[in-house]
Amino acid sequence: MLFVLLWSTGFIGAKFGLPDAEPLTFLTLRYIAVLLLMGVVAWLTGAPWPRTPVEWLHIGVSGLLVHAVYLGGVFTAISHGLPAGIAALVVGIQPVLTALGAGVFLNERVRPTQWAGLALGFAGVGLVVAHKVAASASGGALFAMLLPALIALLGITAGTLYQKRFCHAFDLRTGSVIQFLPCLAVTALVASQTETMQINWSGNFMFALGWLVLVLSLGAVSLLNVLIRRGSAVNVASLFYLTPPTTAVIAWALFGETLTGLALVGMCLSVFGVWLARK
Repeated sequence: MLFVLLWSTGFIGAKFGLPDAEPLTFLTLRYIAVLLLMGVVAWLTGAPWPRTPVEWLHIGVSGLLVHAVYLGGVFTAISHGLPAGIAALVVGIQPVLTALGAGVFLNERVRPTQWAGLALGFAGVGLVVAHKVAASASGGALFAMLLPALIALLGITAGTLYQKRFCHAFDLRTGSVIQFLPCLAVTALVASQTETMQINWSGNFMFALGWLVLVLSLGAVSLLNVLIRRGSAVNVASLFYLTPPTTAVIAWALFGETLTGLALVGMCLSVFGVWLARK
C-alpha cells in the first residue's frame, strides 16, 4: 500500500515540474541526483556489488526498461498535452500484458480468478478516467500524444518480466546505481539531440525534482524492487491498477479536480479487482 501511495504521486510531480523543463531534461537531472545520493549511501554503508558482468548487465537492462523507457514515455506524453488520467489508463493495461507474458516467459500460472480480477481492475481504471478521455483531443493529435505512453507501457511490462526472470536478488543500494547509470546515459544523449535542455529553476520545479528523487526514485523504486523479488509478476503488476484512483484522490485534494460518481465506482471496482487478482 505504501508503494501504491508513493508511486501515484509521480503524476503529481510531473504536473508540478514539466512546465519549467522539457521531459527528458527533467529526467536527466533526476537521474543525476539519484546516482549521487545512492552512490554516497552505497559507499558509506559498504553495500555489496554484483560479482559478475552478467549480473551487472541484467540489472542495467531492467533499469533501462523500468525507468528510462517507462518514465521517458510518460513524461513525454504528458508534456505533449496528454492528460495524466489518460496516461494512467494506457499504462493501466500493464497488468494484463504482464499476465500474458508471465505465462510465456516465467511459467507462472494465471488462475481464472486472477484474470477476473485483472479485468475488473482495468474496468475500474477506465471509469476513473472516463470523463478525462471524453474531454481530450481526438484523431491524429490524440494518437501523437498516446504514442509515448504506449512505449512507456511496453517498457514497464517488459522491465517487470525481465527483472523477475533475470535479477533474482541484488542489493537495493548498489542495484539502484547500476539501474540508473544506463538510464542517465541514454536519456541525456537523447535530450541533448532533441531538446534545448533549458530549465526554469522555479520553486515548483525544485519541489517536484526533490520529491521525484527522494520519494519516487529512492522510496517507491526500492519498494518495487522488493515486491518484484518477493511476489509473482502478476501480483506486482496488479498493484498498478490502484495508481489512477489514488492519483485522482491526490489531485482532488491538491488541485480541486472533480471526482465523478463513475470515478468513485471505478475506484471501488479497481480495489476489488486487485484484491481478487492477489487473493
